[in-house]
Amino acid sequence: MPVPPGRVAECPPVLPTNPMAVVELSQSFYFEAAHTLRRYVEGEVESSKRIHGHTYHAEVTLRGEPDGETGMVMDLGLVRRELATLRERLDHRFLDEVPGIGPATLENLCAFIARELKPALPLLVRVAVFRSASGDRAVLQLD
Repeated sequence: MPVPPGRVAECPPVLPTNPMAVVELSQSFYFEAAHTLRRYVEGEVESSKRIHGHTYHAEVTLRGEPDGETGMVMDLGLVRRELATLRERLDHRFLDEVPGIGPATLENLCAFIARELKPALPLLVRVAVFRSASGDRAVLQLD
């Protein structure tokens, strides 16, 4: 049946009504940053000691049951707002000087991102940080 002008069609929920339905919701962001690193692999020691930069990509994943009214695990607008705030602290920074990271390894970046986001995103279950240009990736599983 056509919807009269000025009215909104009511749609049935897309998600199953099973109360045990769990959904993973992911959002990505990137940042450009520099760092130094102590390495012990021959041939990579000197270049890692010098200040150098990367394009880092990060993905955070939340897991939970969608709200019965909104159909959302969490409003992505809230997730994006938290990521934007964190990105400001990492983008175009010298990571060696960012408090709480420690040596700027992929592993430490995952842990830092998780610690910083978990209070605002309690459903956070996974953080991945990767550098596409080199194929490096670390994943921190929180659950």
